Amino acid sequence: MIPPDLERWRLVLGSPAESCTGALDGEAAERDAALGWLYGRDPDLARRGVRRGDGGGGDGGGDGEPVRSEDRTGGIGPSQLTTVDWLDAVHRLFPKETIERLERDAVERYEIHEIVTDPAVLERIDPDEALLRAVLRTKHLMNPEVLALARRIVEAVVRQLMERLATEVRQAFHGTRSRRPSRVKNSRNFDFHGTVRANLAHYRPDERRLYIENPRFVSRTRRHVEQWQMILLVDQSGSMLGSVVHAAVTAACLWGLPGLKTHLVAFDTSVVDLTSDVTDPAELLMKVQLGGGTDIGRAVAYGAGLVENPRRSIVAVITDFYEGGNEYRLVEEVRRLVQQGTQVLGLAALDGEANPSYDRRTAQRLADEGAHVGAMTPGQLAAFVAERIGR
Repeated sequence: MIPPDLERWRLVLGSPAESCTGALDGEAAERDAALGWLYGRDPDLARRGVRRGDGGGGDGGGDGEPVRSEDRTGGIGPSQLTTVDWLDAVHRLFPKETIERLERDAVERYEIHEIVTDPAVLERIDPDEALLRAVLRTKHLMNPEVLALARRIVEAVVRQLMERLATEVRQAFHGTRSRRPSRVKNSRNFDFHGTVRANLAHYRPDERRLYIENPRFVSRTRRHVEQWQMILLVDQSGSMLGSVVHAAVTAACLWGLPGLKTHLVAFDTSVVDLTSDVTDPAELLMKVQLGGGTDIGRAVAYGAGLVENPRRSIVAVITDFYEGGNEYRLVEEVRRLVQQGTQVLGLAALDGEANPSYDRRTAQRLADEGAHVGAMTPGQLAAFVAERIGR
């Protein structure tokens, strides 16, 4: 058995390093085979002249073509791993963080479709956002049995996202604590630091205890809200998949909040109003048809037609701003909305990290017309809406 540090280097460098590190055995050899099964597909290995089986670990393949399950090799010789076998192995051999990375690379980097089209694999894998995106991209390939399993994955991931975002939305809409004293004595309004300062005279050093005779509480402000509209227009082209997911979850969290009427509209070259499905974002996402061209101007015109009170409306366009339709029409529609007093948001990203990739020239043209253009996480969008409503 080789020391752990050398084992790590052997996994990184592949089988040529064995003359210095020693050979792998036991679970280390199994880890090497599992890494080779996945990363041996990397076409960069072919460009570097690495033959399948020469690299171990990350170099377990690499002739530039997908490696068939019966033809894959790892650092310890031929391996007959199937996708299910590989998933079982990585869940047994690696920590949780590594498992998540391996599964994400399998789905997104190497597009191993068995992970989302094979019932046995779907039952084994842990639901996460990468798997959700893969399901939405490949649901048209699924038979009814697989589709039923996939729907449960979508529901599980959406539920996780809802729980996370709902907290941010509640914080944005339910006010913040002020520093004014309050007579409402409950744990939610308890002022810990104020209480400590007010009772320092009752500290007993010999007991190392602070006795509370005068607890302090603070008041909680609450925004006054009037009826507003929130109209989310989300680009459903393939590159915007993450935004579609988070827009659906955001709309569901905003739905039913006092003083806010929410709409959700998906678009490519056509426009589909999904507002009736907002309360069930998992079902909504299963209906989304990804791909196609992009006509942002047409979507903005549709959103403008939904506006009831221009000065109590927010139109958020979630897109990469690569206009496939009439750019002049897009600019004109945004100008009309701004001139009538409507808040227009141009959001380049709406995923958890808010990493924007967009046509900056078109975005700048809309900003010049008075639109707010940038990138927001779902929580930041909720805070923006709450601030506008509370004015």
